[in-house]
Amino acid sequence: MGLLHHIEIYVSDLKRSAEFWGWFLSELGYTPYQQWEEGRSWKLGDTYLVFVQAKEKHLDVPYNRCRVGLNHLAFHANSREQVDELTVKVRSKGMDVLYKDKHPFAGGEHYYALFFEDPDRIKVELVAP
Repeated sequence: MGLLHHIEIYVSDLKRSAEFWGWFLSELGYTPYQQWEEGRSWKLGDTYLVFVQAKEKHLDVPYNRCRVGLNHLAFHANSREQVDELTVKVRSKGMDVLYKDKHPFAGGEHYYALFFEDPDRIKVELVAP
């Protein structure tokens, strides 16, 4: 009781977001769960993440994590090595690592993590144990 069942996020470009999230979530052990014209989801255990194409009338104001609402999604990594491996993959895909000057200790000297953004600039965090 109390664990997350699912999270649903509206995105500006479903194809682009599905490519990004499909890659990243697969790296973490998620598997494709649902697919329909306006959405995709990936599941791990009893929890799943859903990405839905926002309607055109809602695309005029882009997402900003500093506004009211979702700031970021943080995921557990298996190890510091997994954080390092995904950091290399993120960079090889042309994505920017956030807080480069402090990476991988941007969360503090005992907090080993990767911070980057999805195509809509939602911050993604991968935290080592």
